Amino acid sequence: MTTLTLLPANKTLDVAPGTSLLKALVDAGIQLAIKCGGNAGCGGCHVFIQEGRKTVSKMTPAENAKLDTLVGVSSKSRLACQVLLGAEPVTVEIPGALSGF
Repeated sequence: MTTLTLLPANKTLDVAPGTSLLKALVDAGIQLAIKCGGNAGCGGCHVFIQEGRKTVSKMTPAENAKLDTLVGVSSKSRLACQVLLGAEPVTVEIPGALSGF
C-alpha cells in the first residue's frame, strides 16, 4: 500500500499502487465535477500533485492537451483520471471549489 495525503483537509489514505487517483478520490468521498467519464475530456478532476510526482504515471498527450485549455494550471497540475499511483507516498491538493471538504 502507498500513502495518499489529500490537502487542504490533510486526510490520509492507504491506497494500492496502480490505483487510479480518480478512483481513490471518489472512494474517499471526494466530489469532483467530472463530465467526461474519466477520459481527460473535461478537466473536472484537475488536481495539484504537491509531493510524489515522480512516482505516479507519466502524463499522456491527451492529458497535456486538456491541461493546456484550463485556467489556473501549474507545473504540478494533473488530471486525476489519468494518474496511476505508484509505490511511494503522494500528496494531492484538490482545488477548493471541487474538493467537497
